[in-house]
Amino acid sequence: MQRVRLATVWLGGCSGCHMSFLDLDEWLIDLVSMVDIVFTPIADVKRYPEDVDVALVEGAIANHEHLEMIHRVRNNTKLLIAFGDCAVTGNVTALRNPLGPAINVLQSVYVDGVDLQGQIPQQAGIVPQLLDRVVPVHAVVAVDHYLPGCPPPAARIRAVIEELLGGGPAELDARDRLKFG
Repeated sequence: MQRVRLATVWLGGCSGCHMSFLDLDEWLIDLVSMVDIVFTPIADVKRYPEDVDVALVEGAIANHEHLEMIHRVRNNTKLLIAFGDCAVTGNVTALRNPLGPAINVLQSVYVDGVDLQGQIPQQAGIVPQLLDRVVPVHAVVAVDHYLPGCPPPAARIRAVIEELLGGGPAELDARDRLKFG
């Protein structure tokens, strides 16, 4: 039997969902005996692989690097789960949206908020080019399931993973799993 290829991805967010994933504690040892973790910010893997079975995607889409990554993830993943409130709704990451286009945010941070010679970084590789609006994952690619929470508690993450590994559909619409915040 082929092992499930699991990935976790971190886009525009605080990494709280990944910290909650790590709160699975000892169960992580059981998990790695059942799956191959093929991509995660917790390990030093540079390129998202092909043929991923399940991906937990944390964070909203806030810049062009996120856009490229989420398309790569969707194209190479069978089951994509929006992991946490930022991925599901934009949440805290999208708080910059009322400020208008990205240039307004950059101007405020890099020019208006400095004492000497403020300038917006323009050199490639310094700051990824921001999108004018932060959007949740489903605004860019198809999402198969949503796992809300800020962050989702470890027990909820475990229950969903166990259901998926058991071959059944994840019961993400159960009332106790639809809690935000």
